[in-house]
Amino acid sequence: MLTSTATFALAATLVVLLPGPDTLVVVRNLVKGGRRVAARTVLGVLSGLTVWVVTAVLGLSAVLRASHDAYIGLRIAGAVYLVYLGVRSLQARAGAGTSPRRQRATGYTAGLFTDLLNPKVGVFFVTFLPGFVPHGYSVAWMSLLFGAIFVALTAAYFAILLTASRPVTRWMDDARLRQRMDRCTGVVLIGFGLRLALDP
Repeated sequence: MLTSTATFALAATLVVLLPGPDTLVVVRNLVKGGRRVAARTVLGVLSGLTVWVVTAVLGLSAVLRASHDAYIGLRIAGAVYLVYLGVRSLQARAGAGTSPRRQRATGYTAGLFTDLLNPKVGVFFVTFLPGFVPHGYSVAWMSLLFGAIFVALTAAYFAILLTASRPVTRWMDDARLRQRMDRCTGVVLIGFGLRLALDP
């Protein structure tokens, strides 16, 4: 069991380090709203991952894998949401502010929906987690353990990212530079959305 857990942790670490839409949304909110908003976005991402882990353990994610229509529907919804975030970034004005209440809501919900509306996350868990379960052990309980490890590794990754972000956020005090970053982030988010919509 220890060997399987260590092997999974290594593989999961490599997966976590690959930048995806959730990382980009966290960075976007870090630039737009600072570390507090980014931290709320991370909580949203972790909440979304936790929901997918639980649904994978319960077998609900397998339904998405089996039902083509359900999978396509959720994938299109996720793609539309990412494109929406990208367009919002492109429309951001230099120096434009957002109310603290709206930032709090946008931060958490952006992270949450980025994961919940991406069916590939659910399919990933339902196919990835059981592959490391050692023979003779409960697939459900071991998958839950591996899912918890994955969420913990993701939390550690974002904690390091936010800790190292202080010099970056100071550098981003320039309004023109923030606007350029918004535009770049917007283009990449739209790219992620189109990829999610068009990939098989």
